[in-house]
Amino acid sequence: MPETLLQISSLSKSFGAIHASDGVTLDVSRGEAHAVIGPNGAGKTTLIGQLAGEIMPDSGSIVFKGEDVTRLPMHRRTHLGIARSYQITSLFPYFSALDNVALSVQARNGHSFDLWHPARDDPSLRDPAMGYLEMVGLADRAQVSAATLAHGEQRQLEIAMALACGPELLLLDEPAAGMGREDTRQMIALLQRLKSEVTILLIEHDMDAVFAVADRITVLVYGRVIASGLPQEIREDKAVQDAYLGTAGEVA
Repeated sequence: MPETLLQISSLSKSFGAIHASDGVTLDVSRGEAHAVIGPNGAGKTTLIGQLAGEIMPDSGSIVFKGEDVTRLPMHRRTHLGIARSYQITSLFPYFSALDNVALSVQARNGHSFDLWHPARDDPSLRDPAMGYLEMVGLADRAQVSAATLAHGEQRQLEIAMALACGPELLLLDEPAAGMGREDTRQMIALLQRLKSEVTILLIEHDMDAVFAVADRITVLVYGRVIASGLPQEIREDKAVQDAYLGTAGEVA
């Protein structure tokens, strides 16, 4: 039976009268890609913020690798093996792609740069950073500044930076957001490759990406889980069709 890597139990978070997470319960098995979908305002980004440690829940628990991390700060969770990307790309725009990833490697290793030697010449940073760029298909763009990368390449770079943190669980918040058809196709291919490397919890509006990548899918509506199961089960779930898929008109 697959090992449970992440267990979320009765997680609740309110902002005034808005229940962004309303008793959310789900689990993620080691080695799977688990997608969380739902309409705008369903509480998906609030959920991932709580898992990353950026938002503290009002109640409920988050257990990662058997350890209760519900109240741990973000940096402690990163050290335990949780990393995330953001819905809005967050990069160092005037640094090269390689420098961006090297900074993540440095942060993971927890050592300071040597003031007497250029960090760009440090093979302990550059070599693994280049490996992560190769993993996401950006090796030939290593010396290009992040600001001049295409949007799809910036999303790939952000994933490389998250991978450089050495996660066991990768939290991805709409990695295909704002992409055209070809960029989305490339992102789907990247996520399919990454499935063999790291456990993924994915928030995504693009249903083609969701059904191409996810092993299991959880559906949120108004902060509540209304269904969780295999992709085909979610496609055929009447409550999901009525609340989300049927109104979206994008899923065959």
